[in-house]
Amino acid sequence: MDVTPTPEDKFSFGLWTVGWQGRDPFGDATRPPLDPVDAVHRLADLGAYGVTFHDDDLIPFGADDAERARCVRRFRAALDATGLVVPMATTNLFTHPVFKDGAFTANDRDVRRYALRKTIRNVDLAVELGARTYVAWGGREGAESGAAKDVRVALDRMKEAFDLLGAYVTEQGYDLRFAIEPKPNEPRGDILLPTVGHALAFIERLERPGLYGVNPEVGHEQMAGLNFPHGIAQALWADKLFHIDLNGQNGIKYDQDLRFGAGDLRSAFWLVDLLEMAGYAGPRHFDFKPPRTEDADGVWASAAGCMRNYLVLKARAAAFRGDPRVKEALRAARLDELARPTAEDGLAGLLADPTAYETFDPEAAAARGMGFEELDQLALDHLLGTA
Repeated sequence: MDVTPTPEDKFSFGLWTVGWQGRDPFGDATRPPLDPVDAVHRLADLGAYGVTFHDDDLIPFGADDAERARCVRRFRAALDATGLVVPMATTNLFTHPVFKDGAFTANDRDVRRYALRKTIRNVDLAVELGARTYVAWGGREGAESGAAKDVRVALDRMKEAFDLLGAYVTEQGYDLRFAIEPKPNEPRGDILLPTVGHALAFIERLERPGLYGVNPEVGHEQMAGLNFPHGIAQALWADKLFHIDLNGQNGIKYDQDLRFGAGDLRSAFWLVDLLEMAGYAGPRHFDFKPPRTEDADGVWASAAGCMRNYLVLKARAAAFRGDPRVKEALRAARLDELARPTAEDGLAGLLADPTAYETFDPEAAAARGMGFEELDQLALDHLLGTA
């Protein structure tokens, strides 16, 4: 089994991931800042193909035009030297205190206007650096108390913001799509558009729904107690999986951002199986945080582990799908019947078919076993390498 990552695997990392200093609400940083240029070179050495960024990851907040140009010039030179690409970019609308009540849905109108201009400025940079996807995570778009935010009106403002951004990229002729990243809570007590389903419903109310998709994250859906592969399946079904954030999570708690494969390993197996079976062609983007216990060597070991674990799970999933015993178990579980339309004969045919109701034997159907346990055990055997 070859688990050496290559650029063809489309593994990408955010500057904020390997560059996380280990600071949390209860403790100061345990690692020094990481130069974005150094991050690009180290990721390239590990076999990654792409690097992503928030504007403030690359350019210090409040930098003047000369400093901004210098930061971009150094970053572009590192990309050129390594061959890494920028498949996605995003905007930091959550760290600075000005965004304490949100950005696109802040009660203060001047903050909302500033957030849009900050985003538009970084959209220009993203396109300049070759990004095709722009992720939007509304980490501060929410509330802790009922009276503080009229959610109906806040959704009006959220729609207004995305419609304006859509108008801007359309007028500029940019080849850029937006991917909304859901999360149920943290840092706000409750965040707007908390799950994949909420985001998909919201997108259909926008003026240009074709410009918008989702960027689901493993830990975010699992924080809400949801099945992440199921959410990804619905996003794929809707043709809205524009980007994906891979990491690990142990159940309903704070957002742990573990390396991919840590936490719920079975869910990770089914996720990789789904992505590969569906032919997902986008980046496999790792949005994780190396634990604050680690030094610089531990950071890069954690990043390498994300890619290794994906490739191992990809190989295990391929072996599972190729196993003749699995193919027979899938037939026994009647997955082929699920793929067949329920009423290809149409409504008239359904109503005229006595076997659909009049002569149907529900007791006999109820007595049929489904064989799911054998199928699931075969999957577990392949995951464990004991098949």
